[in-house]
Order: sequence, then C-alpha cells, then structure tokens
Amino acid sequence: MKITRLTTYIVPPRWLFLRIETDAGIVGWGEPIVEGRAHTVAAAVEELSDYLVGKDPRHIEDLWSVMYRGGFYRGGPVLMSAIAGIDQALWDIKGKDLGQPVHQLLGGPVRDRIRVYSWIGGDRPADTARQARDAVARGFTAVKMNATEELQYVDTYDKVEQVIANVQAIREAVGPHVGIGLDFHGRVHKPMAKVLMRELAPFKLMFIEEPVLSDHLEALPELAAISPAPIALGERLYTRYDFKRVLQMGGVDIIQPDPSHSGGITETRKIAAMAEAYDVALALHCPLGPIALAANLQLDAVCHNAFIQEQSLGIHYNAGNDLLDYVHDRSVFAYNDGFVTIPGGPGLGISVNEEYVAERAAVGHRWRNPIWRHADGSVAEW
Repeated sequence: MKITRLTTYIVPPRWLFLRIETDAGIVGWGEPIVEGRAHTVAAAVEELSDYLVGKDPRHIEDLWSVMYRGGFYRGGPVLMSAIAGIDQALWDIKGKDLGQPVHQLLGGPVRDRIRVYSWIGGDRPADTARQARDAVARGFTAVKMNATEELQYVDTYDKVEQVIANVQAIREAVGPHVGIGLDFHGRVHKPMAKVLMRELAPFKLMFIEEPVLSDHLEALPELAAISPAPIALGERLYTRYDFKRVLQMGGVDIIQPDPSHSGGITETRKIAAMAEAYDVALALHCPLGPIALAANLQLDAVCHNAFIQEQSLGIHYNAGNDLLDYVHDRSVFAYNDGFVTIPGGPGLGISVNEEYVAERAAVGHRWRNPIWRHADGSVAEW
C-alpha cells in the first residue's frame, strides 16, 4: 500500500481536517490544527507530504521519525500539530486496513468509556451557575470554566472576589460532588496565582489548569504548596521532551497533552506512559472537532492514567458548526451518565461526511484569538 495524496480542509468553526488517500482505496482522516493558525499548519502538512507520498502508510513509527528527525529544526506548535494530524490519519488507515479500532492495535482497551466534562461560561466567565446546573441536568458530572478575565501581574482584589463569587455560585448550584475544573488559561501571573489559589482552597476543585504559563515551570512547586487542588497543564507542550521537564520539575498532578498538537497518537501515548511512571494523571486536551476527539478516545482506551476527557460539544467557540456536524453517525460519541463510550469501529472509529466537509471547506474560516488589553493599554494574555 502506498500514500498517493494528502488534502487539507479548512472548515468552520476553526478546524483543519486532513484526508490521506492510498492506492488501496483506503482513506484516513486526521485533525492537524493550531487554533488561529490553520493556514500555517496546512502549509506545514503540504511540506511534510514530500516525505510521505509513495510510502507505505502502515509504517507509522518510521514515518513519524522521518517527519520529526528529518528536519534540522524540531518541536513547536506548527510542526508537531502537522505531524499530529498526519499520524492520526495513518493510524486511521492502519485500523481500517486490519478491520480493527486503533486501541486494539495499541494493546487493547483498559476501559470501554471515560468520564467527560462540559465547558461553561465562555471566554469571559458569565452566567456560570445556570450553565453548570444545565450541564448536570444533561448528565455531566464535571464542568470546566475560565477562572477570570485578564489580570495584570498584580491586580485589584475586586477581580479576585469576582472569581471567588463565580466558583461559590457554581458549587452551591451543583452541590459538593460535581467536579469543577478552573482554567487560569495562562492569564494569571505568579503573584496573582498565589492569591487566587489560596482563596480558592475551600471549594474542593477537581483541578486548577495552567495556573501560570508553561514558560514558568519553575514556579509550579511553590504554587502547588499553596493549594490542595491538583494542578494541571500541558496543552501548550508538544513533545515528550517538553513533558520530561514538567515531570522532573514536579508540582504537576495532571498532564493535558493535545493529540492534535503533541505529535498525534504515536507521541502522546509515549507522553502518557512517562506521566504514569511519575504517578501523574492524564486528561487529554480537546476543544476541537470530531476527528480529534476520536483520536483522543482511542488513547483514553489504552492509557491507564487517563481519568477524564475534554470535548467540545456546545463549547463557546463552535459558532456555525459543532462537533457532530461532520460525521455520518451522530451516535458514535455516545454520552451517558457523564461518560462517553470509546468508538469501536475500525481505525479512529468514525465515518467522516466527506461531502459536507468539502461543502464547508468552500466557506472556510480565518478564526483568530481575540486580542485583549489592560486598562493601561498593554496587551493582556488571552
């Protein structure tokens, strides 16, 4: 079997899909995307195609090494996301060729479903208590929200009080046993993270995500000592070498690699195994489309330390199209009692609606991160 063509599709709301064709008639799908840089990643996929066309798609480990080690410059969001989507599509092809889901090719499942959480509140957290109640009414047992709007390095206490009020309202709305993940989103610098984490201690949070940017790993042990909540991060890390430093530094309880950014199924499986050796949990990052979610779930099936899965159904970014619009069988992601079932079909386990993908690719998108500014005019972290 040989790879004959790679085709990318920029589709609403902010996604990039990849179709890999073979001379055997088997097609694989992947989702290589850096949110806000879709065209850049599509260009990287096109460049990497020079290494792939004419090669056997079943030689995944070797092709991964060629794409990663064949370039003098390595790592980073664009290259690793391009590799990630290609890798997902190669696993999809291999599973379809053998008539097996990817998780069977990775050793077989350790679970048949995984807990999921629902996003609430949007970019600027608002109406979070009502949305949390609605999520619980739909069967979710955990929710996640952005903790705060933009914060200066040292900011006023009224903003701290607003965060506390939001979290308290959610806790009162859903009771003591629903998980609450609070995402600082890299908006919080260490001086304010210390304040917030201390004040949030009574609310029994499921985790605090990105208390500071991953650029500041050295701060994590100090912050971990302040709060009883588990600390999670990793969506802006891309290789096992990035995560090696996180695990060696300590202070992180949950890693969150994104298999559409962290080198695909091949690399993320290795990252998860490294974390398991440090007794660190896995909560894969996935505010993306159906192909990405399918790849995540194949990994959740085989990674013992996976405990919860992010998913984008109804997320505030999904304007115009949502998670299930691009698949033929909307029941393939079977949500029940706060869990989603691992797809059991061949490859990634989903059937992409190719006609609809082509239709929406004609519309495309140019989604960009919003640019926020502080009151003094300086650029704020989004």
